[in-house]
Amino acid sequence: MTTTPETHFEAPEGAPVMSTTAVIAAPIEAVRRAHVEQDLLVRWWGPQELTSKVETWEPKAGGSWRIVHVDEAGGEYGFHGVFHDVTDTRIVWTFEFEGAPGNVSMQTVALEDLGDGTTKVVNQALFQTEFARDMMASTGARDFAPAGMAQLQSVAQSL
Repeated sequence: MTTTPETHFEAPEGAPVMSTTAVIAAPIEAVRRAHVEQDLLVRWWGPQELTSKVETWEPKAGGSWRIVHVDEAGGEYGFHGVFHDVTDTRIVWTFEFEGAPGNVSMQTVALEDLGDGTTKVVNQALFQTEFARDMMASTGARDFAPAGMAQLQSVAQSL
């Protein structure tokens, strides 16, 4: 059974930023691996009713990525971007939903070892406009945040 870590989602008025913060009950190295190893990432990234197909995954500065979500009817939803920084405690990448081309956001995942076997995860997305941020939030980002953090925690705990 997957428990849901306390998760905070913010999309402050007047700023093109959206962030999710959670404390994951798993060591930082496991949480990092769940972000950078593609076989682990597909186990938690995205809604569970969709299958994630990784077409490209190069988690290093300058590396590219492309993931396609597939629904039960065979519909496909592609996402892609470029990694800008990948360290032990930070991952910076661009994110573009292919259904809304040109709306690129800059994503930063910051990991903090809390010293007790838990890891603070802060995922911040900077959008080109507040409107673009609101469009992404309206696709279910706010509702999915707790489920996504629970899925991340489950995968990290399995390592």
